[in-house]
Amino acid sequence: MTEPASPAPHEPARGLAADSLVVSLGRPPHETDAPVNPPIVLSSTFHGLGGAGSGEKGYARFTNPTWDPLEEALGTLEACTLPGLVFASGMGAIAAAMSLMPQNATLVMPRHSYSGSLSIVQDLETRAGLTIRHADVADTEATIALLDGADMLWIESPTNPMLEVADLPALVAAAKERGVLTVVDNTFCTPLLQQPLEVGADVVVHSATKYLGGHSDVVMGAVVTGSMELRERLHTYRTLHGAIPGPFETWLTLRGLRTLAVRTERSQASAHVLAARLARHEGIARVRYPGLASDPGHARARTQMRGFGSIVSFEVDPALAGLRRDDGAAADAVMAGLRLWTPATSLGGVESLAERRRRHAAEPGSVPPGLIRLSVGIENVEDLWADLAQALEAARAESGAAPTAS
Repeated sequence: MTEPASPAPHEPARGLAADSLVVSLGRPPHETDAPVNPPIVLSSTFHGLGGAGSGEKGYARFTNPTWDPLEEALGTLEACTLPGLVFASGMGAIAAAMSLMPQNATLVMPRHSYSGSLSIVQDLETRAGLTIRHADVADTEATIALLDGADMLWIESPTNPMLEVADLPALVAAAKERGVLTVVDNTFCTPLLQQPLEVGADVVVHSATKYLGGHSDVVMGAVVTGSMELRERLHTYRTLHGAIPGPFETWLTLRGLRTLAVRTERSQASAHVLAARLARHEGIARVRYPGLASDPGHARARTQMRGFGSIVSFEVDPALAGLRRDDGAAADAVMAGLRLWTPATSLGGVESLAERRRRHAAEPGSVPPGLIRLSVGIENVEDLWADLAQALEAARAESGAAPTAS
């Protein structure tokens, strides 16, 4: 099998702010008549006579020139000297990172994690003898206590969908002391808000479907590591398993990356407003958003993140719909009343999405049935709030319960 030579390390870009980097990275050289954007290369194979290890492109499952600009950009944004690796989906990237564990490995991961990640490790538990130690990653000491004898520490921070914030530096340092490989799913934060490699993480994973692409029109994943050895193993996994993205999807993701900074600025500002208003609403039992001073993760997030993100989770009080227990019915009534917000899974697009997470069978039982996760988009914040408020009121009115203040 012919594979291209390993990429030469590069010096991460210095001197430019992140909001300039997302616009300028991955562009062709500034030369007369050169295009402003990189081209899309649609070819399944490439001219060449060289054998394995010759450095020639060879075949499009090994490499594609369309991947290069995005991979270089992601590596630079994560403050890494190596380009990232793009995958056909976030799940493809997660599976590749999980493949770094040996057979019969022990994995420490948050009890609240992306349901796709939980599904993969449950499959590995059945097929490959994986031992899973679920952690409350907001409890640093308890998580560290689970690391002895482990092979990998998988971190989400903030977690999906409970938005718990982990002490990244402390957990990564403790894992290194014990020789435990550390992988951080940085999908919620993106490199603009958090750079896990800077605090010593070994691997960073992204569902580029979400904020990096940003328009809910592409499925894409990415992995970034500063270790050449790990990158080569991940590249081999991608090649052998065919987990490669199409050139057009890659180009769309790079185009979406251009507006990441302005989308993030707008959406997280709105998220803060909405979280604060939800926290004052009598029909809401609890709000999780690291940007609220009352949130358990606020102090930690303020220290290690460069913003609080655009995801808000809240629990609907069952009494809003005249119910005595939280079985999800009150939250379903709220969801049914939304008009501007789109009831759909996924997150990170320009449109605002809302979802009751326990509708998924893979979601942990510790996630409250009435929890709704909001992915705040870039619409007018007052329109977003008006729609939430009327949906909450509609759920109350349908049940005949007493009015709530908003």
